[in-house]
Amino acid sequence: MDSIVFLKELKKNNNKQWFESHKQDYENLLLTPLKNLVADIGNFMLSIDSDFEIRPAVDKTISRIYRDTRFSRDKSPYKTSLWVTFKRPKKNWKDAPAYFFEISGNYYRYGMGFYSAMPNTMKKFRDKIDKNPDEFNKTISFFSKQNIFVLEGKKYKRIFDKNIATELQEWYQRKNFYLVCNKKQDDNLFSNKLTDELIKGYNLLSGYYKYLLKL
Repeated sequence: MDSIVFLKELKKNNNKQWFESHKQDYENLLLTPLKNLVADIGNFMLSIDSDFEIRPAVDKTISRIYRDTRFSRDKSPYKTSLWVTFKRPKKNWKDAPAYFFEISGNYYRYGMGFYSAMPNTMKKFRDKIDKNPDEFNKTISFFSKQNIFVLEGKKYKRIFDKNIATELQEWYQRKNFYLVCNKKQDDNLFSNKLTDELIKGYNLLSGYYKYLLKL
């Protein structure tokens, strides 16, 4: 759990002097384990989408720890949570579905969805439901039968279609959405148990990923 301790300390000491003196800890406790995690499940992720980027490297599958503060009010130089993302390597990847794993000083979480879908993409999503609601219901039929993932994401206040079935409104009204498993730190972190857990969870979401990919 030393990686968690590091992230908590970084939050308290988010400055260049502290980070530079603990840079080796970052590489040993976070960067290397995240690289190993990507390497361990990379081939499995290719079985979901052969176009996924799976290279275990920063800016490929692993987020930078350095924050871009140019357009932010928060000028703290370092991120206090890190991400692994499995996505197709294209310029507009934020507008496409992607798998993720995130670790912070207080929690870890993983799942799949849109990082920042454009309004037009979400319109396509609603149009796809309108055109074939049975297909959508079949695709998400797994959701009500599991207790791993929850649906999150911002909603539009304006109701697009009051005639849409109640059980579909939770999906239909989203600006962005993702299915996520939120967890407190446990002994699974950076162990074989985590690898097995991610593979099981990501596989459960694979049908829905492929549905979204068609948008």
